[in-house]
Amino acid sequence: MSLDTHKRDFSINARLPGISALAAGIGALSTLAAFVLLNLIHLFTNLFFFREFSFADRSPALNTLGIWVVIIPVIGGLIVGLMARYGSEKIRGHGIPEAIEAILFGKSRMLPKVAILKPLSSGIVIGSGGPFGAEGPIIMTGGALGSLIA
Repeated sequence: MSLDTHKRDFSINARLPGISALAAGIGALSTLAAFVLLNLIHLFTNLFFFREFSFADRSPALNTLGIWVVIIPVIGGLIVGLMARYGSEKIRGHGIPEAIEAILFGKSRMLPKVAILKPLSSGIVIGSGGPFGAEGPIIMTGGALGSLIA
């Protein structure tokens, strides 16, 4: 028995350089998507809490809304609820379980609109004070971009 027969999926063939270049391109696109998402979070934070169109990184704790600040996350949640109802259910959740579900049950395929709606909805929720982080949406968006290219 040859030593090469034990390599199975780890063997090198002529497709490896092309697949590696494709993976690097998807990584670069995902990095760009992460940058866009973080700027969307900054934009929506400034729109919701400071009523100005700015991409500056500001803390919502510095707002001057007084007691009315408690309705800001509710407004953000309602906007994203409408997006999930009429856009795509895939934007619900924080991203990581949805990405795993797409891999396991959906043959690693995601809809193209998820690549747009997920960062937008995440920017609104996080920017309005929702209790989420940017990591899950970045993973979901990167997975959607990779699925589009694949």
